[in-house]
Amino acid sequence: MSTREIEKTQSGSDARDRVMVYIDGMNLYYGILATGVSRYLWVDIRALALSLMRRGQDLVGVKYYVSRFASDGQVQGLAICQRVHSLALKSLKGVEIFEGKFQGKKGLCRKCGNEWQSYEEKMTDVNIAVGMVCDAEDDLYDVAILISGDGDLTGPVRTVLSRHPGKLVVVALPPNRRSASLQRAASAHVDIGRSRLRNSQLPDRLHSADGYPLRRPPEWT
Repeated sequence: MSTREIEKTQSGSDARDRVMVYIDGMNLYYGILATGVSRYLWVDIRALALSLMRRGQDLVGVKYYVSRFASDGQVQGLAICQRVHSLALKSLKGVEIFEGKFQGKKGLCRKCGNEWQSYEEKMTDVNIAVGMVCDAEDDLYDVAILISGDGDLTGPVRTVLSRHPGKLVVVALPPNRRSASLQRAASAHVDIGRSRLRNSQLPDRLHSADGYPLRRPPEWT
């Protein structure tokens, strides 16, 4: 029994816990890639959030934080798949999407002089941290579920729990994405396995929020 469940039992309260889910989109994306099953990338994040909840809890919102791939020749296919997936997710009830960005940077080999272009994600960690802490301050949830294995998010988890002892933060770890510090900081943690991903898929065909027909990208079949 969790600390909050003990407190509710002692107080005689039968109120249901409000759950807000925060998803580190790229951490989940690369975790799914690590399974080797690209089909799972067509994930229904609301269904995934619901699969992590327990009895006596109500889902009050899902906040999805993601950075868009640049539409250049190197990742053009990824960018198209990501855009279709984002349009599908926007059709889901209670889902908010917060977009960061990939910032390009050039690498240089000092030995041979060769240059290359790489990208690094910007803003996502900060946006998640701000969302979790501010929502706790505004008392929008009793339980926060953080889907990420990024240790950089240890700070906001600790902040929420230290400032709001009555709240819980549960970390749900994508495949092959782990952080010992994040697991230690959280009230509890759970692994997102293949079966949970397999059971949390969008329909192969659906419509966007404005009625535009969408389908699972061929690369994700």
